[in-house]
Amino acid sequence: MRVALFTESLPPNTDGVVKTLSKLVGTMQEQHVDFHFFSPVKPDESYDWTRHVTKVKSVPFFLYSYYQMGVPFFEGISRQLKDFRPDIVHLCSPTLISLYGLNYAQRKKLPVVTSYHTHFIDYFSYFNLDWLEPTGWAYLNWFHNKCDMTYAPSPSAKQELHKQGIRNVDLWQRGIELDLFSPHLRDNELRRSIGAEDQPILLFVGRLINHKDLSILADADKILKARGHDYRIVLLGDGPMRPELEEILPGAYMPGFVHGEALARWYASADIFAFPSTTETFGNVILESFASGIPAVGVMAGGVGDIISHDHDGLLAKPKDAEDFAFQLERLLVNPDHAKKLGRQARITARQYCWKKINSRLLDDYRMFIERSKYEHMKPALAI
Repeated sequence: MRVALFTESLPPNTDGVVKTLSKLVGTMQEQHVDFHFFSPVKPDESYDWTRHVTKVKSVPFFLYSYYQMGVPFFEGISRQLKDFRPDIVHLCSPTLISLYGLNYAQRKKLPVVTSYHTHFIDYFSYFNLDWLEPTGWAYLNWFHNKCDMTYAPSPSAKQELHKQGIRNVDLWQRGIELDLFSPHLRDNELRRSIGAEDQPILLFVGRLINHKDLSILADADKILKARGHDYRIVLLGDGPMRPELEEILPGAYMPGFVHGEALARWYASADIFAFPSTTETFGNVILESFASGIPAVGVMAGGVGDIISHDHDGLLAKPKDAEDFAFQLERLLVNPDHAKKLGRQARITARQYCWKKINSRLLDDYRMFIERSKYEHMKPALAI
């Protein structure tokens, strides 16, 4: 089986798409599946699969310049596709590079699937572009309905896509590396290094951008500090909102992006994972906190609300409600025993999400679509 994937995001980018595709690569390698990526981003030589990536020309994405949007109009893609001869095409974003992949699949009569990673339409409101939402959904409806299947990461995302008229939608959820993220990595020296040996640590992990709703965390912080609570906020990530956050969260520790075991050590060394984002299609970071035995306070929106079971393995606040977010954080700050109880259950919840099983099912779907496509193209000949 030969799989061509079109995506805007690969390492060294740091986001949920990169984590998801990197784990898919691992499963494809284990099952000896041939694959090739077409992307404006190419991993460095530390990734043994970088030779399976064709880098395309790009321009900054108009909503967020951190991302490059592929402009796939050059001979290299056509030549590489001709040499690679894919059996199936997987589109990872509804952008120009994926339109190229869609057109190629249609011309070659190949099965084509797409995965829904980001609530792009929700981002419009953060840039005062609400008026674009109907046009955005009309385009997504057209794009996804051109594909044999759209894979959504969570039940809520699947439901939203169906509601918007997208027909063939199935789940491709996310997994967690239980051998990497573990409560056993709790590190008191790390806590001491930021002066939080005796303070609870509230942790956020992700890009520092406005559509992660970090202003809600900042407002909740003001409420909690006014009530006399003592704790330390740690933000692991970077992005255009950092200068503003340094002003509105002056006591927060912001070391930038952290990866691998160093990231896992931060999770395990925290006490509460604070994640106010309303725009997540899944919420990989929630699973990372759960696997680390740390309860999460999230919001009842998107994929986060699908993962957290309120008062069982974490707490859920009303979306974009700083007062309620502060209240849920306060429940754990004043009752650390309850926080630990939720954290123990969170670890149990995380065990349900196995990357190998999740990605093996996707590869089985690839094979099914390939076989179905071959049969459909044989039918005219059989009729003769």
